[in-house]
Amino acid sequence: QVQLVESGGGSVQSGGSLRLSCAASRVTGTIYSMAWFRQAPGKEREGVAAINDGGSSIYANSLKGRFAISRDNAKNTLSLQMNSLKPEDTAMYYCAAGPVFRLLAAEYNDWGQGAQVTVSS
Repeated sequence: QVQLVESGGGSVQSGGSLRLSCAASRVTGTIYSMAWFRQAPGKEREGVAAINDGGSSIYANSLKGRFAISRDNAKNTLSLQMNSLKPEDTAMYYCAAGPVFRLLAAEYNDWGQGAQVTVSS
C-alpha cells in the first residue's frame, strides 16, 4: 500500500559521505517503523538502521557511530546519513516500512526499489 522511493545513492571514495533519502506516498496514518536495509551481491539482505514513529532508533552494531537515521513524519520522509564510508558498505540500499521495530527484513511490508551505493578505495 505504501509507496517508497529512494534517492541520493551514488559513488564515493572511501572516507566520504552520502545521504540517502526515502519518500513515502499513499500513506494513511503514521508509519510505525521505517528502516534501511542493504544487500551486496551474493549476500543476504541485512539491516542497517530503523526508526520508529517516536524517533527511537536502532542500528547494526558495526554501523552505529558512522550512520545516522532520521525521519520527518510530517513530510513522510526517511533519511540515512552515511559517514566514513568503506568499500564494504557498497550495496543496494533499500527503504522499508512496517509494523515492527527491528532489523529483520521479513517483518517489513513495503519496500522501495533500492539505491545503489558504491564506495571505492
